[in-house]
Amino acid sequence: MNDSTWGAPPPSPRAGFQGASEQGRAAPGSAFQPGAGEAPAHEAGGVPQTRHMPIVSDPGGPGGGHGGSGPGGYGSRSAGGDGFGRPGDSGGTSGTSGPGRGGGDHDGRYSSDPGPAPLGGKKRAGRDLRAAIGVGVGLGVVILASLFFYKPVFLGVIVVAVVVGLWELTSRLTERKEIQAPLVPLAVGGAAMVIAGYLRGPEGAWVVMALTVLAVLAWRMTEAPDDYLRDVTAAVFAAFYVPFLATFVALMLAAGDGPWRVLTFLLLTVVSDTGAYAVGWRFGKHKLAPSISPGKTREGLGGAVAFSMGAGALCMQFLIDGGSWWQGLLLGFAVAVTATLGDLGESMMKRDLGIKDMGSLLPGHGGIMDRLDSLLPTAPVVWLLFVAFVGGA
Repeated sequence: MNDSTWGAPPPSPRAGFQGASEQGRAAPGSAFQPGAGEAPAHEAGGVPQTRHMPIVSDPGGPGGGHGGSGPGGYGSRSAGGDGFGRPGDSGGTSGTSGPGRGGGDHDGRYSSDPGPAPLGGKKRAGRDLRAAIGVGVGLGVVILASLFFYKPVFLGVIVVAVVVGLWELTSRLTERKEIQAPLVPLAVGGAAMVIAGYLRGPEGAWVVMALTVLAVLAWRMTEAPDDYLRDVTAAVFAAFYVPFLATFVALMLAAGDGPWRVLTFLLLTVVSDTGAYAVGWRFGKHKLAPSISPGKTREGLGGAVAFSMGAGALCMQFLIDGGSWWQGLLLGFAVAVTATLGDLGESMMKRDLGIKDMGSLLPGHGGIMDRLDSLLPTAPVVWLLFVAFVGGA
């Protein structure tokens, strides 16, 4: 590294030979000016230190993003920006996180500034896009193959996703909050909940949900009573948030045209997410929920709504028996809203836990829960609208 200050001309040799009479004096505001009660910079007649050390911005506190400089994580001012995550700043959107915060909008969705700009001024995503695309394509192949090959196989995919999601969620609760939500009754009850919903409908899912809560209460009684209410409350939340909401995907699957309903549900959620990313990344300027996920913008939400409504009209008209394009517009709008709320909800949880991702099983994506955040709250809304528009059979 050059001794000069980030490209500034090197100091003149005369700077080091001001004479003994100067006694280390420096101009006001100089980095070498002694404070009150401090010794001179050098002894009389000595040779002072004239090498300027480069000023390097702190990358931020724990969880801070690019360009973060302190506990607030907002970063130092840099060329082309103002240090607050606006376009041209070297800091990414996750740089608004405070100490231990995760950065929320980890994959650039809805982002007005998804990451540091490379040379040439072009934006780039904050994740490994090659890995993300590869994993996404692989998951898509598995889902489509199981969905249209044999319904019970796709039901097994839902069960696996639920169990892994519960494991990720309970593990993070234990690591970050020391909450001991019992995984065994949650996993068994969650799997049974999805299967009961497929075989017995909503009533079966509700019965298994109640039994799962009772199992959690009894299981936790085998340990010390300390924090009992805290642990079982978190476990009941986990049972509702992951397996119960996922059960509505099984309810869609159980219909006569179930695979097409599930495909429509997945397509609209993915298209909403993609539209939000594309529009927010290119045009996003106005923050949607800066205290929760600073990278999300209102323009990104508009893109999610527009893309999802267009895809909904096409899917309802051509994929769903008895469906029409205007129903697809309503369906697409509902998906965009619920998917956004689901994404913000999980961002809120991750900020509270002080983590960036719920897991690391999916390169470029994070964990299973990081992919289910938009899908879970969207499933019951889509199921209900399908029942209202074309019936539940």
